[in-house]
Amino acid sequence: MGFRALRVVNEDRVKPGYGFPTHPHRDMEILSYVMEGALAHKDSMGTGSVIRPGDVQRMSAGTGVVHSEMNPSPNEPVHFFQIWLLPEKRGIEPSYEQKRFETPEKQGRLKLVASQDARDGAVKINQDVDLYAGVFASSDAVHMPMRPGRHAWVQVARGGVTLNGTALSQGDGAAVSEEAALDIVATSSAELLVFDLA
Repeated sequence: MGFRALRVVNEDRVKPGYGFPTHPHRDMEILSYVMEGALAHKDSMGTGSVIRPGDVQRMSAGTGVVHSEMNPSPNEPVHFFQIWLLPEKRGIEPSYEQKRFETPEKQGRLKLVASQDARDGAVKINQDVDLYAGVFASSDAVHMPMRPGRHAWVQVARGGVTLNGTALSQGDGAAVSEEAALDIVATSSAELLVFDLA
């Protein structure tokens, strides 16, 4: 049922021309992060966009929104993560935001891509969560101090890493509590999503 405010991290692979037809959500912060291919988004707020690798999309469902996500390509699959976060409060006005973060911004480091205060150009989310994305070459290392009382979720989107000495592979997720820091070393080329959670 999730970890802290993080409800789910869905990793989806969708065939050309397929996807998720129009369906409703409410009171959920929904983030999409595309690894390969493209994802076409439409919603009842009148938003229509295509999400590609490097893009981070946030949809706050709030009082209710209807949306669809489809693979618009006739021949290329799409591989993406869809993340659900519980909002800080219920019944907010639905909203949408999409920003692009190029690979050099994430190379060899953890780049803030979503946060409650939208600092450093991040997408704004309605919850006390910082989401970082990182792209690493083999043997790249990063040290991320953890504030007292905070928790982390580390999702390996591609490749492999060690997290505080524990080996993680593509598709693995790790919940972290009561640690002073995250020490991450890439054991191959890798891509990570790291959540700093209250």
